[in-house]
Amino acid sequence: MEEAFQKAAETVVKKCLNVKPGETFLVITDTERLSIGNALFKKGLEAGAETLLVVMKPRTRHGEEPPEPIAEMWKHVDVFVAPTTYSLTHTQARKRAVEAGARGATMPGITEEMFKRTLSIDYEIVKNNVEKLYEALKDAKEVRVLSDKGTDITLRIDGRPLHKDTGIYHNPGDFGNLPAGEIYVAPIEGSANGTIVFDGSIASIGLLREPVKIVVKDGYAVEISGGEEARKLKELLEKVGKKEAYNIAELGIGCNPAAKVVGNILEDEKIFGTVHIALGDNSTFGGKVIAGIHLDGIIMKPTLIVGGRKIIENGKWLI
Repeated sequence: MEEAFQKAAETVVKKCLNVKPGETFLVITDTERLSIGNALFKKGLEAGAETLLVVMKPRTRHGEEPPEPIAEMWKHVDVFVAPTTYSLTHTQARKRAVEAGARGATMPGITEEMFKRTLSIDYEIVKNNVEKLYEALKDAKEVRVLSDKGTDITLRIDGRPLHKDTGIYHNPGDFGNLPAGEIYVAPIEGSANGTIVFDGSIASIGLLREPVKIVVKDGYAVEISGGEEARKLKELLEKVGKKEAYNIAELGIGCNPAAKVVGNILEDEKIFGTVHIALGDNSTFGGKVIAGIHLDGIIMKPTLIVGGRKIIENGKWLI
């Protein structure tokens, strides 16, 4: 396998996860991401860990639970990594594993090209960006997001934990995505009001040919309009068949200077200077809604106002 691929796998196992001899290291993958799973499995063995590789068929949507045997196994390991087609991030299985003390990362939708490109950078830079943004947000109560495409939404985050996705997961219970680089929080249920206009990409849909407009009232999306991508989003949410799918679940801010918009939400939501907002489940990171689906959408050049202070203006950091 080519050198860049091996280097990326080594970055994940040694630098990001710090897998050590004697630890139990679980690699969860599916039949569509097996090449990446195999590379991580081999690096785990080289690190001296008791390395396990488990392969499942791809899930059908982001946030769908893995098979029960995997969920049970997950609770009994020291370290994990999950390169999968659909996201296991917002699943109860992942939540329980981290609560049991496992550390690790999910890699939903990772491709070989993204794997090589985004995991070759210095993650200390990403970590520093995340820490800087955390300091600007840590005492925030109300946040407003605007954009020149029509976004104007206000939501409350006071009392909710701010999560730092730095890419460095060395301690028990540390968790995030790889590639990494964001701050994210579950807004208080019922607090979001206004309009969201996604103009970058949406999870499970990809790049947007035209913006998708969402009207939000008392914490829920009540109207979705736009072109073909808006229709697809409505179909995905309707398929879940419950109100919780329309919950305004997450506010996130990208911090990774190497990320670019490619139509894959794993990378897109990390783009430096962007904001993403998700619909659906937030129970795994500080919220109260269990929905069985979690769909992020990207706002490309946002303005972010925190407690009356402008933190980002048209995609440019002011801190």
